[in-house]
Formats: sequence, structure tokens, C-alpha cells
Amino acid sequence: MPPAAPTLREHLSERPFALGMSSGFFGFFAHTGVLSVLEDECLLPSRLTGSSAGALVAGLWASGLSTTRLRDELFGLRREHFWDPSPGLGLLRGRLFRERLEALLPAPTFGDCRVPVSISVYDVLSRSTKVITAGDLASAMQASCCVPLLFHPIWVDGRPLLDGGILDRPGLDGLPAGERVLYHHLSSRSPWRRVGSPSLDVPERDGLTALVIDDLPRVGPFRLEQGPKAFEAARRAARVALSRPVAGRTIQLSAT
Repeated sequence: MPPAAPTLREHLSERPFALGMSSGFFGFFAHTGVLSVLEDECLLPSRLTGSSAGALVAGLWASGLSTTRLRDELFGLRREHFWDPSPGLGLLRGRLFRERLEALLPAPTFGDCRVPVSISVYDVLSRSTKVITAGDLASAMQASCCVPLLFHPIWVDGRPLLDGGILDRPGLDGLPAGERVLYHHLSSRSPWRRVGSPSLDVPERDGLTALVIDDLPRVGPFRLEQGPKAFEAARRAARVALSRPVAGRTIQLSAT
């Protein structure tokens, strides 16, 4: 009789792993819920990587912010905290968002972080993904969160940058091939992604175990009250997932 497959908890306990978090608009509530369970269980990633919402949580946690502090910040988030309309290539200027990031980050640069972190951004001029691993952390995080038409692009080193999820939705381009990774995949319901787009699929790569939580409450700038519900739903599902066997590449659960 073959041995039983290890649970996700046992799998993550075996040796170091990276945590990858996908883009997904205001999915940072759900990402934080998942990461809070890993923190509770002392299953801490040795490095993090992400795009957009994933980059926001990855950067804040890697810089030293606890999930408890991040949860409190998110639960208190109001639209006026980041809503600064201004003429330009997007609705929002992004200055309020940047100021909030800089006030929250315990570590201002990648080099000051407690673990390595990789952030994917979209380089408008080259029309390609750029992975940032050094320099100013807030500017990289802001760029990765610059959803097209919502935020103005930001300029870093003379390059206009936008949301990392444009071409690297999983946010995994910064990970070496074959590295062990737990990947939290946010299912996209974005109207600007075409049906059947490969970017919507759970990626396949050696060493990757994906966690997919279906039916999470949908959060947005006009639905911030759904944020705490998304956090709690993701947290409950992540606790269940830790006891599930890692028999394939994906553990899929419902938030309801």
C-alpha cells in the first residue's frame, strides 16, 4: 500500500519554501488572511514574490509588518485614504497611496527586508515584465499596484511602470525554476481579461503547490466593507487547507 500523501502542513514543514501571491485587484484582504494562518502556524516563507495585490502583501510582510498589523490597517481602510483623482493616464494620481505605503513600511528598501522579496511590474516602453529585487521598496510596490486606467503610471529610473499583473498575473517571474513554492491564486473576475486567457489558469511549474479559494467576497474601492469578509473567508479556508493532503499540484476549496 503506498504511503499517504503528506498534508499541506507537513509538506511546508519539510524544508524552506517561497510564498507566491497573484494579482487580483483588491485581493490583498484574502492574501493577508492566508498569510496570517501561516504566521500563526510558524510556517514562515523564506522568500516572497507577487504582482499587484500580491506584491502589496509580500512587500509589507517581508519588510517586517505582521499580519495582525496589516489586518488592522486593511480593516480600517477607507476610500478617502487613497482616492486622489487627477488628470492623467488614469483616474487616481497615486500620491495618497504612496504616502500610506511609506508610512507603513518598516523597511524602506529591499535590502532592509527580513526575507528576500521579488515584485513584478510592467514596463510600458518595452511592453514586458520587469522583476524588481533591489532599491526603493515603496516605489516598486506602488508600480506593481498601478492598475491601468485606475492609477497613473509611475516613473522609476526613467521608465513608466504599471501593474505587474498585466503580463505576470501569478507574480512568479521572480522565482528561480524548480524552487518550492506555495502559491495563492486569486481567481480573476476582471472584465478586461478575455475568456480563456492563459493568465487566468493556475500556473504549472516544478515544486509549486497552489491554493485556490473559490467564491471569495468581491472587494473593490466601492465595496471595501467586503474586505474583512474576504480576509476571514480566506483565513478559514487556509486553515482547512493545511490539513488537506498534497496529492496533486492544487488544493481547491470554497470560501462558502
